[in-house]
Amino acid sequence: MVSTRILYSHGEPMRSLAIVLLLFCLPLQAALPATDSQGEPLPTLAPMLEQTVPGVVNIFTRTRVQVRQSPLFSDPIFRHFFDLPNQQPRERLEQSLGSGVVVDADSGIILTNHHVTHRAEEIAVHLADGRSLKAELVGSDPETDIAVLRVEPDGLSAVNLGDSDRLRVGDFVVAIGNPFGLGQTVTSGIVSALGRSGLGIEGYEDFIQTDASINPGNSGGALVNLRGELVGINTAILSKSGGNMGIGFAIPINMAHEVMDQLLEHGKVQRGELGAQAQDLSPELAEAFNIRLPRGAVVTQVSEGSPAAKAGLQLGDVIIRINDREVQNASDVRNRVGLLRIGQQVEMTVVREQQQHTLIATIAKPELAAIDGGELHPRLGGAVLANLKEQTVRGTVQGVAIIEVTPGSPAQRAGLREGDIITQANRQAVESIDKLRQAIGSNERLLLNLRRGNGAMFLMLQ
Repeated sequence: MVSTRILYSHGEPMRSLAIVLLLFCLPLQAALPATDSQGEPLPTLAPMLEQTVPGVVNIFTRTRVQVRQSPLFSDPIFRHFFDLPNQQPRERLEQSLGSGVVVDADSGIILTNHHVTHRAEEIAVHLADGRSLKAELVGSDPETDIAVLRVEPDGLSAVNLGDSDRLRVGDFVVAIGNPFGLGQTVTSGIVSALGRSGLGIEGYEDFIQTDASINPGNSGGALVNLRGELVGINTAILSKSGGNMGIGFAIPINMAHEVMDQLLEHGKVQRGELGAQAQDLSPELAEAFNIRLPRGAVVTQVSEGSPAAKAGLQLGDVIIRINDREVQNASDVRNRVGLLRIGQQVEMTVVREQQQHTLIATIAKPELAAIDGGELHPRLGGAVLANLKEQTVRGTVQGVAIIEVTPGSPAQRAGLREGDIITQANRQAVESIDKLRQAIGSNERLLLNLRRGNGAMFLMLQ
């Protein structure tokens, strides 16, 4: 049985490559004209690419990762018996590569993928003219897989932004990037599908699918139309072998631009909350609700006191439009709302008992927002904290959950692990991040009571 994998299109340079030459021709009317030796017109994309390619860059990163050792080496008795020295966790440097797109030459702003720069300690940008620049990470958003870099704005060339909402299936597109570390490479194809979601690659999925050849190293590169306008950021491929099979995915530039604006303004995306959940409208549900709609999203839950509840949204409502954009399914609702800022208004058109209603809600700040522990105490730096409230057979359990710990961070060195639950801090009960903040106060020493697995323990951080 052959397995199919969805892969990010970035990676390390390969030591050997099998080169296959392919002949490819675009329709005459789809390309800019050129002439052969007899003066006959020939299709070519060269004039457009001469303007666009300089705005696509190669990105090289270095990341320190810990080398896993046998648990025996952490056992003091084992080390003493064999007279082994105390060893700190060993580290190695990993190098990876990807691509990026200059979108603002005057400010040195570059768009790329979050997974290209994730945990990178050093980021270098190689330009088409051969120069190499040190890049600063402005911010990144793992939910949409978008990251923003800044370099010195010296002689940069930017790619003009297009409108991904105007794309149609069948439009010709060109992918530009750095596959396998070869350097600037151009491939062409068409838009195979729009609005691809449910792939499990990212939190917010609204992909452009293309058959333009995308390979490892293309991540963060440009998907442009035949006018040279940026319409997408290449991010992943569907593959059985790890190489291109004609199914690639790009993040629409309109989505990427919304995220970029927030990263430039705040350094992170400040997502709000509507307070409702929905599922796809199926033919069976449409029949059950006695409505004649081909598509939409059925509201399955409305949180008490949420913006959705205050706007009048009810269970069983079918959302068919958000801010004048049609809703095809539940993913559309998640994507539309997830890109809105706190305080923005959202207008929803819903069908309820065969009647259309217009509801207006104001996006609110989520109650269960996750934060980096470094905002509360230096020794918690690198631990992502989130409020926890779960029901057990013994009642409600509340605390602060550690949902991620960055390798090599102060939190990891202090002994914190992903999955730990903080129930007390400095002998005070902790039911939320706000309570943890109050318990820490200005104290340099921090005594935590943790629930780890089926046990509990105290941990002193100082």
